[in-house]
Amino acid sequence: MRGIDELINVDDPAWPELQELVAAGAVPVKVLPVDRGESRRCLVQMQVTARSVLGAVVLNSGGLVLDDGWLRVFGGGSGEGGGSLPSLGQVNEFPADFDPAWHPARGLVVGHDVLGGVFVLNGHDPEAAGRPGAPGQMTYFAPDTLGWEALEVGHSAWISWMLSGGLEKFYEGLRWPGWREEAASLSFSQGISVIPFLWSQEARTDLAATSRRAVPMREVLGVAADSARQIGSGDPGFLGAV
Repeated sequence: MRGIDELINVDDPAWPELQELVAAGAVPVKVLPVDRGESRRCLVQMQVTARSVLGAVVLNSGGLVLDDGWLRVFGGGSGEGGGSLPSLGQVNEFPADFDPAWHPARGLVVGHDVLGGVFVLNGHDPEAAGRPGAPGQMTYFAPDTLGWEALEVGHSAWISWMLSGGLEKFYEGLRWPGWREEAASLSFSQGISVIPFLWSQEARTDLAATSRRAVPMREVLGVAADSARQIGSGDPGFLGAV
């Protein structure tokens, strides 16, 4: 086991480069203040250093909020209360104390969008977990298809791609007039329920005509998971604890 000092005191931390991407302003990003104790707990359990982008985000931020709340990337946690974002450890149910034998069996949930889309970093055996892509690559549970999609990039490239403006094209067809204002009005514990459902022909034909409301994020994820089991590609597995 590497202690916290060894994990954070590195010669070439990734955080300064990430700060430059945020400052470039290709996409609106809010860097949340971090819970120092929780961030260090997460780092120790993952055994990753601040040299990695994953470690840098966890150590230096309570999370990243992109596109006025549309996408939340989990970091070290931003404290307690309704206006806070849970940590990567809380979302993935890390053990309370360091356990060298524990690992996220189906991959690490690293982000949620307000529609119930889930970004996951694949573990060592994604095929056994029912996920596409290679070990260490990103996958996405798409709420409009109820299935997993391989993104074919690692976590570092995924973060850089998003901060460089990649979300606009990625979510083409899943955003309606006024989406930014609706996302910005949510708390971090909420998502957007869309009726008719995103995977319906009605929503695909005219997304702007759907009925939308703010509901608990766990409800958005639960409906998507249940629907995937019933009419989609099967059980999507763990989508994060929120």
